[in-house]
Order: sequence, then C-alpha cells, then structure tokens
Amino acid sequence: MTTIKLHNTKTRRKEVFEPLDKDNVRMYVCGPTVYDRAHLGNARPVVVFDVLYRLLRHVYGPEHVTYVRNFTDVDDKINARAAESGRSISEITAETTQWFLDDMAALGALEPSIRNDPDHQKAMPRATQYIPQMVAMIEGLIAKGHAYEAEGHVLFAVDSWREHYGKLSGRSVDDMIAGARVEVAPYKRNPMDFVLWKPSSDDLPGWDSPWGRGRPGWHIECSAMAHELLGESFDIHGGGNDLMFPHHENEIAQSCCAHPEGEFARYWLHNEMLQVEGKKMSKSLGNFFTVRDLLEQGIPGEVIRFVFLSTHYRKPMDWTAEKAREAKETLWKWQNLTDGAERNRRPYLDVIEALSDDLNTSLAISLLHQKFKEARTQDDANRFFSTLSLLGIGQNWRDGVRKSVEKAFTTSGLLDRLIEQMEEARAKKDWKTSDQIRDALLEADVRIQVTAKGIKRELGPDFDPTKLEALK
Repeated sequence: MTTIKLHNTKTRRKEVFEPLDKDNVRMYVCGPTVYDRAHLGNARPVVVFDVLYRLLRHVYGPEHVTYVRNFTDVDDKINARAAESGRSISEITAETTQWFLDDMAALGALEPSIRNDPDHQKAMPRATQYIPQMVAMIEGLIAKGHAYEAEGHVLFAVDSWREHYGKLSGRSVDDMIAGARVEVAPYKRNPMDFVLWKPSSDDLPGWDSPWGRGRPGWHIECSAMAHELLGESFDIHGGGNDLMFPHHENEIAQSCCAHPEGEFARYWLHNEMLQVEGKKMSKSLGNFFTVRDLLEQGIPGEVIRFVFLSTHYRKPMDWTAEKAREAKETLWKWQNLTDGAERNRRPYLDVIEALSDDLNTSLAISLLHQKFKEARTQDDANRFFSTLSLLGIGQNWRDGVRKSVEKAFTTSGLLDRLIEQMEEARAKKDWKTSDQIRDALLEADVRIQVTAKGIKRELGPDFDPTKLEALK
C-alpha cells in the first residue's frame, strides 16, 4: 500500500500517516461562515483538502474514507448581515451555503461524504443542527471543572488546561496573555478564557439552555460536531493556518477536557495564506476577489484550481493574472491531448508518490508537464487523464471543450474563408488586407502560422467567434 507522509502541525514534523482504522479513515476540515460569497482565500483550503481527500480515497478506497466539513450558520457576522439587509437569517444562510457549494463545485471540489449518507447532510453539518450536542458538551466541561458560568456566559477555564494549552500554536499562556488582543471582560477569571455560550437578546438567534436563552461560541461547534460524527479520536483535522490560534487551539482544549479518553485529532494540517499580485488580499487595495468574481470574468474553475495546486500548500500562494493566463494555456494544451480519453488506467506512480509526500502538488504538476511532452499514444492520453482526475482536473473542462468545438463548428466555414482570403492577399502582396485579417484572427484567439504549405490555424483557449463578425 502507498505510504502517505503528512506534516503534522502538532509535532512540527513530517510523519507517516497511520489511520486509526484503515476501514474508516476520518478527516474533519473547518468550513465557512455563511454570510457572503467565498473569497479566493476561502477556496484554498477547500482545494487543498479536496486533493488529500482524493488521495485517501485512492489509497484506502472511496467507501473507507469519511470527510466532514461544517457550515457555521450561527455567528455575529450573519446577524449583522440580516440586520443590514432586512432579510431573515435562515434565508441568508440557505442562499450563501448554496453559493459556496456551487462555487467550490466549479473548482472541481468533491462534496464531503460519510458512508450511508447519500445526501451529504451529516458530512456537511450546519452548526444550528447540533446545538443540543454543544449544550451537553458544555455541561460536561462545567461538571469536570474546566468551565464556569458568569453573568449568563459560560467560559472555558484555560488555567484548568494550562500545561497543554498553546502546544499546537507553539505559545505559552503567559506569552499569550502579555500580547493578548482579546476582550478582557470583567467576568473572566483569566484574560485567555474563551466563550462557550453567550446570552441572546430577543432580536438575536437563541436556544434554551441551563444558563438561559443564548447561543454557542464559535469554537465549541466544531468540537461538538466532530465528536458526534467522527468520535472521540479521529485521524486528520485541517484548515487554514489563520485558524491555528485561537480556533484550533481552543478546539483541542475543550475536546480533550470533555473527552479525556480520546485524542481528538491525531494529525493537524494547515495551509498557508493567499496573496494577490504579491500583496495581502484587501478591499482597500482593490485586489479582493470572490471566486464568483473570477468565474464571471471568464476564468474557468479549473484554471483557479491549477494555480492553487502549482504552489505547495504550506507555502504562501500568490495569485497573479499571469499565472492564470499560463494555467489556462497549459490546460488548453492538456485537454486537447485528453479529448476522448478515458479513466481506464492507474495514475502515474511518481505523481502519486509526489502527492503522498505531504501533498506535493507543485511537484505533481511539474511531473505532468514532462508526461505531456512524452505522450504519444492513446494509452498515454488515458493515463494522463486518469492522473489529472486524481488531482481533480479534467471533468469540468469537458464542457469547455464541447463548447469550443461547437463554436469552431459553427464558424469553421468563416474561418476557412478568412484563411483563404489572407492567403490570396499575401499572394497579391496586399499586406494591408492580410494584416487586417491576421489581426482580427488573433483578436479572436485564433493562432495562425505561416508555412511554405500555407497558413495553419489553431483555436486558442479564449476563442471568441463574435470578434470575427465584422469580417463576414
């Protein structure tokens, strides 16, 4: 069996991945807070852990891998959006949840899954569906002396876990207190104590609890859902490195204190952040993009995915227009090779080995560039396509190829005539007419090559027949 090695944030080293149960490999990844469109940075962990999910399915079998990714649908940002818009919270969260699913599907991401859960409801749990489990976990933490009630709030007592708190992020409690930017409420025993439950006013979402009507804090939801769906111990917990502290640190504390007989997550993986043109993505800098923005600008989802995969997940990723252009050009060439290919071959072993070495997607892409140059036969095309499928590339572009073929078919007569007119103009040394036709073809992304045997043409990835209308 393929040996997978993963960099474990918890131990700060690359380790051989050994699942607790090879018949049920379990992974939990923190999902979005659903109040708006997913921005480009939100999409990176989805693509990263989708590749890991695909690799685990390849190695252990699809029926032996459980993948859970939650939706946070109770949050102050959602409440604020509802107040601003006058729309109901349920309407906003339902709409934005579907937006997220549609946008991630455009990037080629599989939906998470649990065995015997065909509609993916358990694999994509909503926080509001697990309030009773959160309340029960909080009650248990209070009973064990790890949490306390104060002024309608329930807080986790960091001092009760002081020896272990901060090990994931590599910080000591004293250092965290010294540099803390947390709300130091008068009812906190320690500035680092964090909220498990907070009161709700009549105009905010709330649920009955032993501490009055209220709603959960952010951190408790993932602990409660992971325990309910994956058990006291599971294999992998993932997310962006911006979640390492405080979210994941707090998850570990409350989960291990609530269920000391378990380990919670054994392997922790974190992806680095995303930049745009070398700068942090920011609305004030004008470089803030949602995934939908790019899709509507005509950048295919698989181009976005390709750019993501070209950088190792533990390195900062820089999104640039030039990278997108190069990715589109590469995928256009690759899809021409694999048009009509079938997934009837095992993926290339060296690509699998690259992915198995801490998800080295950048090396996998480099290897595929070389495989493309060496491809000669239909069998080569089939294996190339099978390997791309493992990376989550290939399925969506079939529609793009089909549309390009349809475009080419409907304009093939026009293209033939234009090439013929260009050849006639060149024969007469009518360079003005020849150049006009050439420029129009190039503008429509029809690549031309003048040879001794005539002019050859090839459609580019941005072929647009409407730009030839004036030449009809």
